[in-house]
Amino acid sequence: MELNDLLRAAAIDPKRTFVLRHRPTEPSFRRTLPLLAGVRLDLFEAYQSYQGPQMELSFTKRLGGHLASFIEYEPGKAVFVALYAVADAKLITREQFWAMPEQIELHGLGNPGWTEAERREERLHFDLRRLPNYEDWRGKLIIEWPPHRSWGRRASETPLPVLAIREDSAFAGELPPWDQLDYSWAELQILPTRMKAALEQWRGIYLIWDERDGRSYVGSAYGSTNLLGRWLNYAASGHGGNKRLQG
Repeated sequence: MELNDLLRAAAIDPKRTFVLRHRPTEPSFRRTLPLLAGVRLDLFEAYQSYQGPQMELSFTKRLGGHLASFIEYEPGKAVFVALYAVADAKLITREQFWAMPEQIELHGLGNPGWTEAERREERLHFDLRRLPNYEDWRGKLIIEWPPHRSWGRRASETPLPVLAIREDSAFAGELPPWDQLDYSWAELQILPTRMKAALEQWRGIYLIWDERDGRSYVGSAYGSTNLLGRWLNYAASGHGGNKRLQG
């Protein structure tokens, strides 16, 4: 079975469907994007609604058509997010872009957004309307994505075999080993339930690093909610009640 078979079963024409596999170039945001697809789909969709010049052209050609959205899963694989109708597009300015709370929040999570290096005066905002088809397979449907293929393809010209349907969502999140835990304030607020439950069981010593000036703080977490409670306190206040972290 291929992705196109699933599209046809949902009465979606592969000839009018674009398949997109997201793989942000920024390593930190690449790690964050699957979490957004799981717990903050609104932010994922705000990110997806803007594309570079080449992809803008591909999207514009499919106004009235559809988008099948995926995220890089492993080398040669992609995991399903959702199907969208490409309803409309409108030009906005840089000022309008940065007036959107979602873009500010995405920037705090590592997405550079509309940078000064991108010298366009206007860019397109796409109205992508999520469809209910296969929504139960979000984070579960895995397709093949050969490494030599670009991150956007026309569905009708792209045989993408279905490799698996996972029992649980890849977007539910798994904690890395204890010595690889590394989160920003913003990332702490989007952790999936499974990751929060694990952190609630962990206690230990941690390091807070200020990327602005290189200062650091060593703390410890224990008690009823252990690392989770302590870190969420920091995420909410920015200092967790520690005077040296204030100001």
